Amino acid sequence: MIRDRGRIKWTSMMLPEHVKLLRDWVKEDQYELQKEMDEQQFELMNDILAEAIEFNQDVTITHYRNRNYEIVIGKIHYWDELEHKLHVVDHFNELHRITIDTIADIRLTDI
Repeated sequence: MIRDRGRIKWTSMMLPEHVKLLRDWVKEDQYELQKEMDEQQFELMNDILAEAIEFNQDVTITHYRNRNYEIVIGKIHYWDELEHKLHVVDHFNELHRITIDTIADIRLTDI
């Protein structure tokens, strides 16, 4: 019976620099590219934002951060017009500052 140890048998013959480069390469393959938005999506997001701010409703925001998409669920606390950032307070009372350029999707949430 052949007992193959997979990557374990090859890492002993590799330099530590090569192992690090291979690990970085695997991590880099998991990165997502930021999607471009069109004008209709911006208008729809603007309407949802206005409604959420006016009626103090919960929203689900998908935004691009650290080369991946993240989801934040909470209430919009403040819109910073100078820095173009939304201040969102989630259900754990943590404050998230989300740049408007990184937002991919906004939806009203019923929790």
